[in-house]
Amino acid sequence: MNNSKIWLSSPHMGGNEQNFVNEAFNTNWVAPLGPNVTGFEQDLEQYIDQNSHVVALSSGTGALHLGLILLGVKARDEVICQSMTFSASANPIMYLGATPVFIDSELDTWNMCPIALEEAIVDRVAKGKKPKAIIAVHLYGMPYKVDEIQILSNKYDIPILEDSAEALGSEYKGQKCGTFGEISALSFNGNKIITTSGGGALVAKNEKIKERALFLATQARDNAPHYQHSEVGYNYRMSNICAGIGRGQMQVLDKHVGFRRGMHQLYVDTFSTIAGVTVFSEPNSDYFSNHWLSAIIINPEKTNGKTREDFRLVLEKANIESRPLWKPMHLQPIFESFPYYGNKVSEELFENGLCLPSGSNLTEEEKKRIIAQIQLFF
Repeated sequence: MNNSKIWLSSPHMGGNEQNFVNEAFNTNWVAPLGPNVTGFEQDLEQYIDQNSHVVALSSGTGALHLGLILLGVKARDEVICQSMTFSASANPIMYLGATPVFIDSELDTWNMCPIALEEAIVDRVAKGKKPKAIIAVHLYGMPYKVDEIQILSNKYDIPILEDSAEALGSEYKGQKCGTFGEISALSFNGNKIITTSGGGALVAKNEKIKERALFLATQARDNAPHYQHSEVGYNYRMSNICAGIGRGQMQVLDKHVGFRRGMHQLYVDTFSTIAGVTVFSEPNSDYFSNHWLSAIIINPEKTNGKTREDFRLVLEKANIESRPLWKPMHLQPIFESFPYYGNKVSEELFENGLCLPSGSNLTEEEKKRIIAQIQLFF
């Protein structure tokens, strides 16, 4: 039997990426500017709709960093952030010398809990520290509770920076993720739903924010014949080569979402007869997840003591990659001294949750190997 490595989420090329890259070489557009960058931005704007304005950048982290700057966050400000997320959601807060305030998850979507969010806002305001922004994340492609979070954003006049790094192709009530925040961030890292090898994008609601983001992302160069700078800028623009890969990937985005959703359904079907295992799924029809990563929760009390870690090690021995859920930020050594609001929902999810191979390029043989290990273990 073939025992080659099965990855959690590997890049999946569609076939036309090379054509865009070759065109960039043939026309000598090997720079952080060019027709592929413009074309990729237009492709994204058309895809997510809502009259969005997109700036292609070198990373999703850069998009979050610029987003905070554009929302006026400065040193010693406070920024609310979902605790259960990848560290890239929280790190840009620290770049600016601001203070993260972490919020627990709720069980429906594993995203920011509206109850804990309001508790945090009320408490921070009472302490004279009204937060400057809310970073809400669509975890593993699952939309957060958009309506509830937006109501609180409006009520307390705190803008949302939407971290849609994992959610391109996901929807809430028929509207694409990446269009709900005052500013939003996308990621095209190598393991994402589509990739540009590395890269990201900032999504703005109006042209003025886009123009300001472009200015900051290109070293904040003033309008002068020589190089002149009146404020700090950043080298955050995407290259024309990477954008060419992105243009090819956009042609297969919906197809890849379909493959990942199909893999999720395979897990739902497989675990339907296994007691003590729950597959992370949409709470109702308002939610449409790209299921960038499929995840499960294992309850040892119902699996005869078999744990998340037991299963992970079995998969590892079979050369199948899996990974515990994101360790909550409020448990991370670098962030554990910062404010946290909520209970232990994210901690329990982390303790018992596991991400399973979810790639859009998994072969039928690889799927059979994964399912065989599930059935053998449980």
